[in-house]
Amino acid sequence: MPQESAVAGLLLAAGGGRRLGGRPKALLTYRGRLFVEHAAEELRAAGCAPVHVVLGAAADEVRARARLAGCALVGNPDWESGMASSLRAGLVSLPRGLGGALVALVDQPGIGAAAMARVAGAYRSPKTLAAAAYGGRRGHPVLLGAAHFPGVVRAARGDEGARGYLRGREIALVECGDVAAPDDIDEPGDLIDLPS
Repeated sequence: MPQESAVAGLLLAAGGGRRLGGRPKALLTYRGRLFVEHAAEELRAAGCAPVHVVLGAAADEVRARARLAGCALVGNPDWESGMASSLRAGLVSLPRGLGGALVALVDQPGIGAAAMARVAGAYRSPKTLAAAAYGGRRGHPVLLGAAHFPGVVRAARGDEGARGYLRGREIALVECGDVAAPDDIDEPGDLIDLPS
């Protein structure tokens, strides 16, 4: 049984990369590693445990190629319906007794362990809500205290993830602009300056 103060890592890595010509983002490379390997390792380095990785597009290929020892791999057959389905699948997969979950996106390789640890460090109780901020603007990763899991699972829709649930709630912002770059990799042009 996990400790009530434990923060799990939840990596959403199911997207099919539609705007990238159908290249699943989990299988893109960054500094010699697959995106999914890089992000999972950064969550571990940030002190998150356990780490659950939600897979969808090309899940069999990701399972075959990615080095994800020590991670729980969660299949999301409904991944094409949007990020919310992956968030729901991931939250439901987590063991009971956790304090919360740090939710990270596979397509933001510029966000590493330093920012993840900083946001995870904002945990105070299962009612905690916190998020990284970049120049004061909210971004990822997002820390969801376990008390919010049922509400997020009920409210998550389409590509909005937890946005609808979080709207109007008090969220502690943790400035991370000095240690991370929150750029999404969404289109082929976004890969040009990325170290492969």
